[in-house]
Amino acid sequence: MSHNQGAHKSWVSRICYAIGNLGQAAFYNALSTFFVTYYAAQTLFRDYEAEEATAMIGIITALVFIIRIVEIFIDPLLGNLVDNTTTRWGRFKPWQVIGGVGSSILLFAIFTGLFGLVNVNKGVFIVVFIIVFVVLDVLYSLRDISYWGMIPALSSSSQERSVYTALGTFTGSIGYNGVTAIVVPVVAFFGSVAGAGAGSESQEGWSGFGAVIGILGIVTCLAVAFGTREEESVLRDSGEKSSPLQAFQAIGRNDQLLWVSLSYVLYSIANVATTGFMIYLFKFVLRMPDSYSIVGIIAFVIGLIVTPLYPAINRRLPRRYLYLGGMVLMAIAYILFILFSKNLTIVFIALVLFYLPATCIQMTAILTITDSVEYGQLKTGKRNEAVTLSVRPMLDKIAGALSNSIVGFVAIAAAMTNDVDPNLLTTTNIETFKTAAFYAPLGVIVLSFLVFAFKVSLSEKKHGEIVEVLKQNMSRADITEG
Repeated sequence: MSHNQGAHKSWVSRICYAIGNLGQAAFYNALSTFFVTYYAAQTLFRDYEAEEATAMIGIITALVFIIRIVEIFIDPLLGNLVDNTTTRWGRFKPWQVIGGVGSSILLFAIFTGLFGLVNVNKGVFIVVFIIVFVVLDVLYSLRDISYWGMIPALSSSSQERSVYTALGTFTGSIGYNGVTAIVVPVVAFFGSVAGAGAGSESQEGWSGFGAVIGILGIVTCLAVAFGTREEESVLRDSGEKSSPLQAFQAIGRNDQLLWVSLSYVLYSIANVATTGFMIYLFKFVLRMPDSYSIVGIIAFVIGLIVTPLYPAINRRLPRRYLYLGGMVLMAIAYILFILFSKNLTIVFIALVLFYLPATCIQMTAILTITDSVEYGQLKTGKRNEAVTLSVRPMLDKIAGALSNSIVGFVAIAAAMTNDVDPNLLTTTNIETFKTAAFYAPLGVIVLSFLVFAFKVSLSEKKHGEIVEVLKQNMSRADITEG
């Protein structure tokens, strides 16, 4: 193969890999943020009596929390399944197709109220919902684990991994924040087409939104499956297959993986919870629901600018400084939200400060987790790619479960459900909202900062040294065996 052919295939692989996270991140935001909005405050139980609707919201919120927490312990097993996969298409691609297509179809189903079952039989709806949500979550995890777990397989170079991560994060930012920007007009459009009236938040509107996200999810997972290319490396000699117990041991013995994971999950809890509360801020505090789309636009534009620059910025500033500096900016944003929550201009400034560091924090965490593959390999003598990278979606699940529950229960506690009139909310209701949306997440961000600052030591330089030691050890082993 010529150099030009190799470079062409490399760029095709990069582009197709990047396309994958466009749909994957859109899926995650739709599920973690707007599914809660759909059932907790807007549409799913609109035909129910007020008390009955509140009870159903509480039941679904509790079920989602329990399901996602239980499935957290399944993710390492799914990573072990991926690591032990051997097919003519590679280790990761089959799970992109199975996980991506299956989860996208089921996401559409839950945005239809399970095709109207919610209004037919409440008991049957709850049972079917549990089954569908569990299967959906497992399939999404398989897609997510195989997606990020693919990075060590695409390259052993920390710099090349940074390129793949930057591209994936770039399109992920477009997908995640793009959903925030389009959700209101998309729901209104499909509702209007169905005859619900312009601007109405109807069941038909949310079903149309679910269909859009589902189709995007299918198209983008197929791009990864058919367009990426794994590279063979001496470091990727898989050896014997690992057992499920070894999967948990691999995670438990990798201290750097555990510390960066703890810091990142704390960040994610704060980030997802606050993002989920933003629609309530604009609707019930600022009383400007039509301006909510600006949240997605701000995050989208910032991600569009910052993400491609990350590799260049990282060449000048170590990841450590980018991560910790980002935490400081988020803390300032929370202070502005707390003090000026009714001032639209200051809220916009706070939104910029809140979303500006997101790319640097997320990419630093992903790259550190990715580099911990070699760290764990040196420490234990066993390479676990998908198992190690399964931690990242596991962290998102923890954050999503806690955040969804917080948003759902606080919406009830603050009386911000079923399209309540903002004029009926009391000062206590608003303070309850602000405590959950801003005060508590600020404390969590401070804790995340402290964990990373004092416990995470796996830098770019240290990873390079580890890779060289591994290569030397394997060369010696080959000579000995020879």
